[in-house]
Amino acid sequence: MAMTTDLENYFRGLVPPRSEFLRSLEEEARQEHIPIVGPVVGQLLFILARVVGARQILELGTATGYSAIHLAQAVEKEIGRVVTLEAEAAMAERARHNIARAGLAERVELQVGPAQSLMAAMSGPFDLIFLDIDKEGYLPALTECHRLLRPGGLLVVDNTGFQGAADFNQALLADRRWRSVNLLCWLPEHSPEKDGLALAVKVSP
Repeated sequence: MAMTTDLENYFRGLVPPRSEFLRSLEEEARQEHIPIVGPVVGQLLFILARVVGARQILELGTATGYSAIHLAQAVEKEIGRVVTLEAEAAMAERARHNIARAGLAERVELQVGPAQSLMAAMSGPFDLIFLDIDKEGYLPALTECHRLLRPGGLLVVDNTGFQGAADFNQALLADRRWRSVNLLCWLPEHSPEKDGLALAVKVSP
């Protein structure tokens, strides 16, 4: 059977629908060159959180709150929580405002500061961790991600196609405490649209 021609444009036509508010955040990100996950990865995060039955989620790298909104939509009201970490105070304040506008402030705890220091003070466990900070910080964060994630929990890592993530990719692949896969992806309206995503399940302490 023949493949669909021009796959990239074909899949661009399958981008998930989203609210006008999320579209406005996407437009702001385009105009200000703020990297966000975009609607495809946003929807994927929602689906993955639902699949693992996540009640406690940790996000590393909030930016304008776009991905935190998708994650918060996936957890159950009153019993679910997203803890999201942002290094820049001004960006954190902007994210806090956007999360409130989305009606999700009660489900999201936003902490400001370097991810490594903030994670060191946490006890967990989390059901899902989404890693999306500066790529050079990925490898140092991996140990804390393993400590904070529950057995069988899911680690989702964005931007693994960046050169700065190369050491992290190799470490994750070699670490037998994880079952992982790193995928080369075409992600319409992601930043950038051709990138890598890693998924890893914690299989041993």
